[in-house]
Amino acid sequence: MDPYFAEFVGTAILILLGCGVNANVSLKLTTGNDAGWIVICAGWGFSVFTAVLCVGEYSGAHINPAVTIGLAAAGEFDWSQVGGYLIAQMLGAFVGAVLVYVLYKMHFEATEDPAAKLGTFSTGPSIPSVPLNFATEAIATFVLVYAVLSAIDPSFTIENNGNEEEVKIGLGAVGAFPVGIIVFAIGLCLGGPTGYAINPARDLSPRIAHAVLPIPDKGDSNWSYAWIPVVGPIAGGILAAILYRVQ
Repeated sequence: MDPYFAEFVGTAILILLGCGVNANVSLKLTTGNDAGWIVICAGWGFSVFTAVLCVGEYSGAHINPAVTIGLAAAGEFDWSQVGGYLIAQMLGAFVGAVLVYVLYKMHFEATEDPAAKLGTFSTGPSIPSVPLNFATEAIATFVLVYAVLSAIDPSFTIENNGNEEEVKIGLGAVGAFPVGIIVFAIGLCLGGPTGYAINPARDLSPRIAHAVLPIPDKGDSNWSYAWIPVVGPIAGGILAAILYRVQ
């Protein structure tokens, strides 16, 4: 599979399942309504696991612009590929969000609360505070990206039919199950203040989908907050890269 297409598919799967668990818990008349925060954190962890399992061998399964930029800043990913990865991730996330709307359309119609509808797609602060919300997203993403950078020697190669192949670095470098556990842990431990976007594509593309889709009584898309789950995770990824390079 082409690595750019793999990033598109992987990110679409991530958002389909991740925003899907948000919808299942937040929207009315679903079988998972009001199931709680642990279900949401578990759903996102398993969503990352599934996406990495599907595309890890083809692209490294970055499925996250903060991971892509962080790896490039650490010198472990070619900057010439960054733009293509970011575009693929953003498009994949948008498609995943649209699919969630299609599958849960009747539940969006049955739900009166605009905040629940927006929360299906994108994150928001429990208590608004620009510095603390930004720091939460940056530090949580630092944990994720630093775990990826610490997981494997970038020079490591594997044997494939008698030929040596360099391992693709990404979330797949950690392994599908361990990286799912990491995301689960981040959600349980650091997700309370902001809903832990830790991924610009995960937040921005679904927020755009919320803005353009014909969701009844949806309210606004909270664009004044939208830069924090984009810039914060990127800052956290770069911080992880700096520590990785100086250690």
